[in-house]
Amino acid sequence: MAYRLEEINYRTVADPKGMIEEADARYQEKVEEAAAKILENKQNSPIILLSGPSGSGKTTTAMKISEALERRGVYTHYVGMDDYFNTVRPETVPRTPEGDMDLESPLCLDMELMNRHFSELSAGKRIYVPKYEFSRQMRIQEPSKSIKLKKDEMVVFEGIHALNDMITDVHPEAFKLYISARSDVTFGDAVVFKNSWFRLVRRTVRDFKFRGADPSDTIAMWANVRRGEHNNISPFRDKADFQFDTSFPYELPVMNETATKLFQTIPEGIERFEELKQVFPALLLFGNIEESLVADDAMLREFIGGGIYEY
Repeated sequence: MAYRLEEINYRTVADPKGMIEEADARYQEKVEEAAAKILENKQNSPIILLSGPSGSGKTTTAMKISEALERRGVYTHYVGMDDYFNTVRPETVPRTPEGDMDLESPLCLDMELMNRHFSELSAGKRIYVPKYEFSRQMRIQEPSKSIKLKKDEMVVFEGIHALNDMITDVHPEAFKLYISARSDVTFGDAVVFKNSWFRLVRRTVRDFKFRGADPSDTIAMWANVRRGEHNNISPFRDKADFQFDTSFPYELPVMNETATKLFQTIPEGIERFEELKQVFPALLLFGNIEESLVADDAMLREFIGGGIYEY
């Protein structure tokens, strides 16, 4: 799918509220469709595996699906798979071919514990989800939560490696969902904004606004993030029982004022520099939409803030 630049820019001026509402409604339709398919699989497994590359909106989508299931009488627990990270130890951490720590590798996760927890939940047993402290890159003793599923309960496990063979080959009965921002923006026959740039802009805006990250650091990490996606995420997306696109035609105009400031200077010498330096002039092709027009329960609020969900 592709969005047309001329259509986005026309509606940015003529009907921004309508464009936002229509796009959010299409996204919600996909959420509802996913929830219906999950219920069809409920008799096979209470486990939902939600994967997608960084910046796809996995966390909000998991919450939206949980809401849709609750309206159908099924309560859903949420688990971020990041809590299953192993403590980072130089002698055991996975390495890139260059010898750097590869924190994008699925081998950073405690797959043995996670798979055991899936089996225990399916058998009606209680699990204690671990807790990972990112500031110290270590798992701490206190669990993050305890879960024991009742008859009409399910659990969403969300993470970039949720569809990895090390999980799905052991638990093929679990419902598998893959999401990503997958639409380009075109002008005529030319792609003027790549689908992967949607996620880069989201990450850069979010990390600057809420995680205190310098935009140059976020942008400089992008090559490694993309390499991790290519190696560890995208190869497994076709295992999903359901996939959908989480891009919005209105999101670039909404984030544009902040994003153009953050992308004015791309650190020279970084990987993919020739590609990344094209993002700033591409952003200039879009107009601006006030953030206040975005609903407080919209998925985009995960990246721009001001929403009703806690992350």
